[in-house]
Amino acid sequence: MKLKSLPEDFEVEELSDFPLAGGQFAVYLLTKRSIGTPEAITAISERWNIPRRAIGYGGLKDKHAMTRQWVTIQRGPRRDLREDSLSLIYQGQANRHFGPHDIAANRFHIVMRNLTEVAAQKILSERDSLAEFGIPNYYDDQRFGSIGESGEFIARPWCQGNYERALWLALAEPNSHDRPNDRDEKEIIRRLWGEWDECKATLRKSSRRSIITYLVDHPVRFREAFALLRQDMRSLWLAAFQSDLWNRCLAARLRQQIDAEALWSVPLATSDVPFFKTLTDNQTAELNQLTLPLPSARLHLEAGPILDLYEQVIGEQGLSLRELRVKYPRDSFFSKGERLAIVKPSDLRIDLSGNDDLNDGRQRLTLQFVLPRGSYATILIKRFTALQS
Repeated sequence: MKLKSLPEDFEVEELSDFPLAGGQFAVYLLTKRSIGTPEAITAISERWNIPRRAIGYGGLKDKHAMTRQWVTIQRGPRRDLREDSLSLIYQGQANRHFGPHDIAANRFHIVMRNLTEVAAQKILSERDSLAEFGIPNYYDDQRFGSIGESGEFIARPWCQGNYERALWLALAEPNSHDRPNDRDEKEIIRRLWGEWDECKATLRKSSRRSIITYLVDHPVRFREAFALLRQDMRSLWLAAFQSDLWNRCLAARLRQQIDAEALWSVPLATSDVPFFKTLTDNQTAELNQLTLPLPSARLHLEAGPILDLYEQVIGEQGLSLRELRVKYPRDSFFSKGERLAIVKPSDLRIDLSGNDDLNDGRQRLTLQFVLPRGSYATILIKRFTALQS
């Protein structure tokens, strides 16, 4: 099976009733192709010479896709912007920024390619059970793009107060997503770590070089150097670690509640997690009502099974629940909230589209469905395809 052979094979649209009631915030519909949301926001900021902090948005949408999402700019231009990979269409004015909680849901239109006839029919046969029982609401691999070759989360040593390690992971660790210039810069920093004068002299002007410049004058003040990194990136690193811990907590809960023979394991970027095909009536009743809180020291759980589960899972990562916090800088913190354990796609349609025009002798399927905000369509795809192998 092939996914995202073309950007148009994966379309995402934010659904929202965000009120255009007038105010100082210009509202736009951002349509982008083959570019991530942070990169799109950077492009808008640079094109209109607007600080990033003046731009608001709700979600991080896939890079390798066609996506539509809402954006607000405080005192932004009341006009459109068109670039090769994005368009920003002015919609009106609002009295506040658009944020994550303004997203009601996301509508998906996905083409699955390079399927055998048997595989295509198997996916079609899974439609009813998926619609009835849903899927575990895991965060998927897109959430974990900041993890480098070591597999270590930047937020882990940050929570432990090991700022040098956190800074090294942020500045120097190789990552499969690195562009050539990033890869070269990181190699220089790894090779010359601690030799700050030579490192600065070797690097070209960049955001990484500015951090090294600070270390030239303050060679061991890693805490303060780490705080010079972009705040939005630091928030993403915290979110990635918290999301992985939440995944592990949900996986542990499912393994507690569902017999092992009714589960199968699916690899994600950071861990293997269990999926199910069907549930008993009791399991359905309980899991459909289950929400799990996002783990952090801000969470105050009463003594009981959930607290025990969280301490066990987090303990396996070398931390305790009360240690899931950052002491510095004070502009960054773990999110607080709850997340549904199980989600069910609404308006689910699966159409056998016939021969795949990109792969001779193979079939393609078209999927259309709606998921609550924060749920990953790729997790649904993995539910469809995990039993194919």
